[in-house]
Amino acid sequence: MYARRRRVYFWMMGACLVLFVGAWSVVRLFSVPAAIALCLVAMVIPPVAAMIANRRGPEDRWWDDPTGDKQSDEWWDELDGKKKPDR
Repeated sequence: MYARRRRVYFWMMGACLVLFVGAWSVVRLFSVPAAIALCLVAMVIPPVAAMIANRRGPEDRWWDDPTGDKQSDEWWDELDGKKKPDR
């Protein structure tokens, strides 16, 4: 799961670099507005790549999953209102 997301992230960031470098080394010779458009597209890719790399998959653990420490899990369940305290 992590390898797939990491691979997608690096492909997207590679595409970002290719767009940016290509825009100002080749495309600007033919059309400056097209080079600017390519840079605008390249500007949007890093945040999207970060969201894809950090999204939670269906098989990923989440922050409120049990940790395996019985005392800690009971304490957090009590704080979250999932379980009544034993008195």
